[in-house]
Amino acid sequence: MALIIAEKPSLARAIAEALDPQHRRQGNSLLLANGDVVAWCVGHILEMAPPEAYSEALKQWELGPLPIVPHEWRLVPKNEDLVKGLTALIRKAHRIVHAGDPDREGQLLVDELLTFVGYQGPVDRVLVRDQNPQAVRAAFGALQPNSDFKSQSEAALGRQRADWLFGLNLTRLYSLLGQQGGYDGVLSVGRVQTPVLGLIVQRDLEIADFKPRPFFTIQGTMTAEGGAFNAQWRPREEDAPFLDEEGRLTSTEKARQVQARTEGQLGKVTRASRKKVLETAPLPYSLADLQIDANRQLGLSTKEVLEIAQSLYETHRLTTYPRSDCSYLPESHHAQGPQVARAVARVLPGLSIHVAGADFTLRSRAWNDKKVTAHFGIIPTPAESPPSGLTEQELRVYDLVARRYLQQFYPPYEYLQAELQIDVAGEHFRVTGRQPLLPGWRKLQPASNSQADDADDGEASAPAVTTLPQLNEGDRVKAAPVTILERKTQPPKPYTEGTLTEAIINIGKHCRNPKLKELFQKVQAGVAPDARGIGTPATRANILETLFKRSFVEKKGKAVISTLTGRALIKALPDVVTTPDMTALWEDALQRVQAGDGKLTLEDFLAGVTKHLRSLVEEGRRQGPLAIAAAYPCPKPPCAGSLRSFKGSKGRFWSCRICRATVEDANGKPASPGAGRPGAKRPRKSGLGKRTATSGARKPSLT
Repeated sequence: MALIIAEKPSLARAIAEALDPQHRRQGNSLLLANGDVVAWCVGHILEMAPPEAYSEALKQWELGPLPIVPHEWRLVPKNEDLVKGLTALIRKAHRIVHAGDPDREGQLLVDELLTFVGYQGPVDRVLVRDQNPQAVRAAFGALQPNSDFKSQSEAALGRQRADWLFGLNLTRLYSLLGQQGGYDGVLSVGRVQTPVLGLIVQRDLEIADFKPRPFFTIQGTMTAEGGAFNAQWRPREEDAPFLDEEGRLTSTEKARQVQARTEGQLGKVTRASRKKVLETAPLPYSLADLQIDANRQLGLSTKEVLEIAQSLYETHRLTTYPRSDCSYLPESHHAQGPQVARAVARVLPGLSIHVAGADFTLRSRAWNDKKVTAHFGIIPTPAESPPSGLTEQELRVYDLVARRYLQQFYPPYEYLQAELQIDVAGEHFRVTGRQPLLPGWRKLQPASNSQADDADDGEASAPAVTTLPQLNEGDRVKAAPVTILERKTQPPKPYTEGTLTEAIINIGKHCRNPKLKELFQKVQAGVAPDARGIGTPATRANILETLFKRSFVEKKGKAVISTLTGRALIKALPDVVTTPDMTALWEDALQRVQAGDGKLTLEDFLAGVTKHLRSLVEEGRRQGPLAIAAAYPCPKPPCAGSLRSFKGSKGRFWSCRICRATVEDANGKPASPGAGRPGAKRPRKSGLGKRTATSGARKPSLT
């Protein structure tokens, strides 16, 4: 038989349906009429073996063995039953068809399974980018030798092993150095989580160090035959000495001179432009976009959005695959528009009026096969009947997805953009205006939510409307009054989960080395916009959750801010670990590995990573014990321990790992001192020097 191994169950079902609509279920596989079998993984079903798999002595956390660098890498099953079932099928197969997602990770996760089982037979590769039956059959008509994709798999393997090496060794190193300095928690370090923490710490330090500076704006009320309007003074080249580095006016004397020169004077319009602008609908959601909008509009965390999107996909079958970094759609899906829209109206009757107003002959820029990656945008499915049991939050997230999809079948938003430039006594004033003409897709924009931060409205908010009188070049206006407005510079805003997600996508801007910043932009140039940055759309929520659990960051309202522990850790670590610089270097190298021309091999890449790791470990050893402040010190004197969050039989609580005092949880933080938790299940006492993989401590994330 031929065994087709898909990356996930939904893809396996789509393949079986396309190749044989009469297929039948047989355990954890689908049997086709010709005897072939379709089976599936659930993402990576194997994981890197822990240190104790190489040597029992490595179970204990000690400085001596660091860095731990395996000579022969091993994998262990994450899902024993699934691996066992697939192993049995692989051993029966005379041919394998690799149906992992058409990207690095999709290539690796099936390849590593075949290597783990020891399969030596023929393997074909099928690239399925569209689960439409016709597209699936076309993909199976264009099979390629799996060996053609070896270098792609090696690039993914290089990233996987490098993350293990850095995450595991640096986490053990800095946790042990922290213990020597009196800190009793895990100081996890990873290629992704640590630069994200670095972003938050840097922003918090900028806010703390910020000193407001005064500046001035000058506003002239211009009166013409068609009405009055306000215009802003614009500096000329000769005004540069009176401006700061951002072009703001800082001279009181200059402001008063402009006011005195222009007050009550006649001015002349030197430029008058009016043009019609067509603004196309935003693309369907990628996961990152959905997380940003749901955080901004609904107040949901990135983790909550991922869980809701997963539930809408897996449980309710109402939306497509959620862990997507792509916003484009396969062109073949355009014909499903009416059917999908009817399904939307069944789930959300309130959108029926918008379904009725959609023009399904329109084809937005979203339908583009060339821009579809391993997955396509998150859109509603043509569900036959509305499911029951949807929560309020699920309905609200579905509403966002549905509106964004329906917008693809609405005309552009049309408005008239006007600009006037005015000369008054040799001083320049400027004003712009926007007059809506046709709402188009903006009819479907969700109403503003009270939880949204006004400063974070972005694309979701309606544009400001300023209608200007119709003036022509040479027309006269009178400037009266002319007002000086004193302002103060504002500190940067703390990150929210939404703005932090945007920063992670654009993290290349935060490379400190100009050459590495340029390199990061280069290696990201061919990557889909939402796949840029560090981490993947699916893992970013877990990364942020890890930072919360480690008490490196906390929430104040919607703001995500660093704790004393998080700041101290970033201060203690080498710069290359706390910035995206290392990712830029790795990604550049991995792209050369993936090129497969032999100029840089997997072995070369890992040798370079190991050499760098050894230098970082030695640097850490020389640094010695770390003075790391606990985010939540133990309230029981004279204990010098810190409180850590645990989940017990009665819910979440906090406990000191040294004296085992317990404190109630209050919205994700320890309750005020004295709020002990009688009868709470306490964790087993264990110091880092005796920490093992089964000691009860959380397993540190390695990214």
